[in-house]
Amino acid sequence: MSTDTQVIKDWLKQHQISEVECLVPDMTGNARGKFIPANQFLDMGEPRLPESIMVQSVTGEYCDEHWELVEPTDADMILVPDPSTMRVVPWAREPTAQIIHDCYTMDGKLHPLSTRNVLRKVLDLYAADGLQPVVAPEVEFFLVARNIDPDYELSPPEGRSGRKETSRLSYSIDAVAEFEDFVEDMYDYAEAQQLRVDTLIHENGAAQMEINFLHGDAMDLADQVFTFKRTVRETAHKHGVYATFMAKPMQQECGSALHLHQSIVRADSGENIFITEQGEHTEAFLSYIAGLQHYTPELISFYAPNVNSYRRLAPDISAPINLNWGLDNRTTAFRVPASSPAATRVENRFPGADVNPYLAIAASLASGYLGMKKQLKPSKPHQGTANEDEVEVARTLEEGLRNLGNSPEVQEVFGALFLKAYAAVKRDEFEEFNRVISSWEREHLLLQV
Repeated sequence: MSTDTQVIKDWLKQHQISEVECLVPDMTGNARGKFIPANQFLDMGEPRLPESIMVQSVTGEYCDEHWELVEPTDADMILVPDPSTMRVVPWAREPTAQIIHDCYTMDGKLHPLSTRNVLRKVLDLYAADGLQPVVAPEVEFFLVARNIDPDYELSPPEGRSGRKETSRLSYSIDAVAEFEDFVEDMYDYAEAQQLRVDTLIHENGAAQMEINFLHGDAMDLADQVFTFKRTVRETAHKHGVYATFMAKPMQQECGSALHLHQSIVRADSGENIFITEQGEHTEAFLSYIAGLQHYTPELISFYAPNVNSYRRLAPDISAPINLNWGLDNRTTAFRVPASSPAATRVENRFPGADVNPYLAIAASLASGYLGMKKQLKPSKPHQGTANEDEVEVARTLEEGLRNLGNSPEVQEVFGALFLKAYAAVKRDEFEEFNRVISSWEREHLLLQV
């Protein structure tokens, strides 16, 4: 019995687990997998899933290029559990475990269509140079009233006062208290799963909240965000409301982001390579920012992965529309927060809350890595409101996908097959969305053009 197998077996016994959820993050970042009785989990051998689930769109459809991306026989992937991701499922009726699995091809290689493997490949590039990324995500989401008819607009839920929010209540303590029962259960669930959530605030939107995670290892944080999204949705269901991570769920409200704070340290010493002993920004730091500026147009579809995502990237103060960076300037895409020298970092403000966390983190870290390798130079830090400058990124998913994989270095980092599969899946989603005739078109074009 391998060490990992023994660790898992002991953990399942310690927690008296009766069922195991074998989880795999799909292209969208949602959980796919199997439920397996605990007494069979370790005896049945390695679980398997068809690799075709990796190229399903958010609607469950297969793209036209499906059989060019996976084996025409719809071959299986081998799933290998990662013991570091073992967590209880606090909302389950019976003692249940959830374990994130890595995907391998049948000949034992890391599967190229696994988004978790994409992030691992980027982290391996840093490890080869003796470096380790440190990240800290900030995740925003809305609570909304239950809505079973997609033709109706979403609205905020009633709080404990029996009223719905109508004002802009950023950082309001009383507004959070309206959903005190939800918040307490969410924290209890997070603690039971050892999610390192930190600060909770009320954001600018009605019933919009933000959770900050403590900084740490990039893969671990991606796993935590993946788990956290499930946790928030389950907590909301318990309280008779919905939680949504759509980037722009309501026309009159702001969007939801997943801001990524990131720094790079030396693996052996923990030294932050972004700052000198004299407290000055290093050339590596400037090249890292330049990499974010240079590669974001090419990788924007990893930060804005859905047709709805681009509604958030509008010319206002809450989301970036160009590639400026600045010192403690929240209107820029890449913000350098005021901090102690050891905590020097850059915040990527492009990702929406709807991202696959593995891909968003991979894209951001890969951009910085390539910037450092190519010794790119950034623009000067922006002064004033960056949103008054020109739009410099795609405004639709289709436009973003046309830019994906334009450079050979991005092709090499992410893999040509993965980029082709991602673009095919997301292009299919765009085309399906584009066939829908909206109420705006019927209202303004029906009798007037």
